[in-house]
Amino acid sequence: MKKVELLSPAGNLEKLKIAIDYGADAVYGGVSHFSLRIRSGKEFDMQSFKEGIDYAHERGKKVYVTINGFPFNSQLSLLKKHILKMAELKPDAFIVATPGVLALAHKIAPQIPLHLSTQANVMNVLDAQIYYDMGARRIIVAREISLKDACEIKREIPDLEIEVFVHGSMCFAYSGRCLISTLQSGRVPNRGSCANDCRFPYELYAANPDTGTLFRLKEDPGIGTYIMNSKDLNLASHMKEILDSGCIDSVKIEGRTKTSYYAAITAKTYRWALDDYYNGVSNPKAYQKELHTMQNRGFTDAYLINRPFEKNDDQNLDYTMMMGTHQVTGMVVEDGKYFMCKYKTFPQDTLEIVAPKDTKIEEVDNEIGTVTCKEGTYYITFKQLLAKNAKVWESVHSGNVNPITLPTPLPPYTFFRIPASDDMMSAPPKI
Repeated sequence: MKKVELLSPAGNLEKLKIAIDYGADAVYGGVSHFSLRIRSGKEFDMQSFKEGIDYAHERGKKVYVTINGFPFNSQLSLLKKHILKMAELKPDAFIVATPGVLALAHKIAPQIPLHLSTQANVMNVLDAQIYYDMGARRIIVAREISLKDACEIKREIPDLEIEVFVHGSMCFAYSGRCLISTLQSGRVPNRGSCANDCRFPYELYAANPDTGTLFRLKEDPGIGTYIMNSKDLNLASHMKEILDSGCIDSVKIEGRTKTSYYAAITAKTYRWALDDYYNGVSNPKAYQKELHTMQNRGFTDAYLINRPFEKNDDQNLDYTMMMGTHQVTGMVVEDGKYFMCKYKTFPQDTLEIVAPKDTKIEEVDNEIGTVTCKEGTYYITFKQLLAKNAKVWESVHSGNVNPITLPTPLPPYTFFRIPASDDMMSAPPKI
């Protein structure tokens, strides 16, 4: 039986490795401004992206290249060169968004499979058939599509792979068709530079054109301030419905610009949910508990399972971002011998260990600290904070660039975390 693919974001080389180590079957990312996430595109160069492709392929995983921006005429010559350069790296597919780029990539790099971006807004069989006839072998359907309609496309075009988003940021507009950022800051969303203006707080005014009078419309605190702020997509509790449909080939997580911890926890949780499904079990409460450890805008199951008119809880009007239930305090570096502080750590602090999939952890008790297991969860306690340069610290805080010695080697990209305190939870960070 062919299993559904778990596809994770790769915002840079570290996040690519983390997503794969925590359970992703494939990752997606890009180089240069032809990607719809310019900021993450700048995190890669050709050499590091090639290293990421090699890392994935050595582990039997796939890498899809995002070339899903909307180019201007002046960029077409550069676009052709970019497609050819990326093809030399031998990725597993290109993700493109427009008919012209699709045709161009199919012509000059016919050996690379083509996936159609969600930016193409495919909602029905007619559009899907057109793109399939042009060479697309997978379509990332619009976020606004229903599972029923996605399955109808699959029934009509059985050889066409169907990919759906299951987690991540939701656009206020229709699959990214937004000009708010362009209007306010000149940053064009469909060319990869959205400033996320919909996340900002806004005040409402009423004007009288005859008198020139301007009145501020006062609101009750917390009501309607973030009038365009969408909640984050979260379909972890609906994986059984999605997979039972039999028409979905890949489930996708949004978030190339999000943190390394986000890359780890989303890959870990959705891998868990997929594996549970194939083992005939399900534990939605456990999946949600893990996903809620991350910062989020509130969660919604959006439109794949429910029609838009059937629900009215997809916006968060109170704040743009809130703390998760946990605070990340550290991350183990790639050699597995040290960790970098991400918050603050003191001797005798007990930190929960979150490690990549299928890795083994040794329980120890030595002069550096202890690693213990309680009810299946591992914890680390430092007796001393010994830096790589042999200096002993009384405490370490985020921004400290000194690697701190571990009491025993741990898997690369293991995270440490603690429950968020009340003061963390009471003040949602603004972005």
